Amino acid sequence: MSPSTASILILDDDEDVACAAQMLLRRRHGRVATLFDPRALDGLLQTETPDLVLLDLNFTPGRIDGAEGLAVLDRLRAQPRAPSVIALTAYADIPLAVEALKRGASDFITKPWDNARLVAAVEGALARRAAAPAGTVASTLMGESTPMRELRAMIAAVAPTEANVMVLGENGVGKELVARAIHAASRRAGGTFLAVDMGALPESTFESELFGHRRGSFTDARSDRPGRFQAARGGSLFLDEIGNMPLGAQAKLLTALERREVTPLGADRAEAIDVRVVSATNLDEARLFDPSVFRPDLLFRLNTIVLRVPPLRERQDDIPQLLHHYLSLYEQQYGRPVRELAPIALEQLCAWPWPGIVRALRHACERAAILAGQPEYRFDDFGLGAPAPAAAPAQPAAAAEEFSLGALERETIAAALDKAKGNISLAARMLGLSRAALYRKLGKHGI
Repeated sequence: MSPSTASILILDDDEDVACAAQMLLRRRHGRVATLFDPRALDGLLQTETPDLVLLDLNFTPGRIDGAEGLAVLDRLRAQPRAPSVIALTAYADIPLAVEALKRGASDFITKPWDNARLVAAVEGALARRAAAPAGTVASTLMGESTPMRELRAMIAAVAPTEANVMVLGENGVGKELVARAIHAASRRAGGTFLAVDMGALPESTFESELFGHRRGSFTDARSDRPGRFQAARGGSLFLDEIGNMPLGAQAKLLTALERREVTPLGADRAEAIDVRVVSATNLDEARLFDPSVFRPDLLFRLNTIVLRVPPLRERQDDIPQLLHHYLSLYEQQYGRPVRELAPIALEQLCAWPWPGIVRALRHACERAAILAGQPEYRFDDFGLGAPAPAAAPAQPAAAAEEFSLGALERETIAAALDKAKGNISLAARMLGLSRAALYRKLGKHGI
């Protein structure tokens, strides 16, 4: 495996521990640095902000003038392009871990760690950052297209409830940011939002990671450790890539959700859980409803409400707004001049067949902001190749055929709506369309 280009900083005053983590992570990531004294952090951040920081919260008293790990976490999260942070602690201190999560840490790990667990946490944090490194809920959920207005309306409706929500969508459409929007608008907004990459959890450590363990419950269990359900108490637990869970792990999760309690490994009694569960998957719905892939009883527990995040190809009207947002963002981030989009470039970018995710558009904007050299952005600045060819003018015979086909389409849609008694979702399924596509056709035909 080739090393990734992500930059990782390990900030720990125990040099042996920091170097051990560095050696482990360098097998997958080429740029792994260590820092033993937080007083040197500001100088480092002036030259480069890492993508991920492993931050020890329990500094040795006296070695760094009493600086506290949470204060360092606040400094990191205050950066213009804040790094993802995984908190490290030598103690199974639930309040400290929860406070770190509230202040923006993406995960926490107790020392001594399990190597597989540490690698999985790092991979998960970097994957989520790659999905939306510059993103905020507003930037990914912006847009005035019908699909985006519908999505925001659904979030506003379901967020104040305690209903479990499943978010469906392709890679890179912003499923985690939808989950964060739900949490932010809920009555649990003051609590922890904890994201767990279920696809990265080894089945052998599934129970320990989600439910916790007691000291001595297995060979490397040298201290009590809270699970993700306990750490997110009072808040929201986001189970990402849930479609990748093996069936055996699905059964254990189902039991926890049904009983609203978990039993840590090695414990004698169960502990009540108090979390709102939001899950997400990129599985298409045909596979999600396949019992050989996903348990129907678990699906029933998770998908009280289903939100579908539209890909970019279903919200092309939002492309100009997204272009202006990300170009402005990267101009500020890299200290580049403010430029306008040339009208022809905007037209070509709107016609470009984007692969369906905002991530591709964002990367193109980042490239343009860095490399553009003219007073206005040109299509060539975005590194997309040749512009999409303009559509050829329609011939009269073709126009007549289009008219007849259009009339047939209108009649078919009207018949489906009549049979579905006006239910848009049911009519869309009958026609083999997405809701967004059906809405566009309704507008097109004036239905």
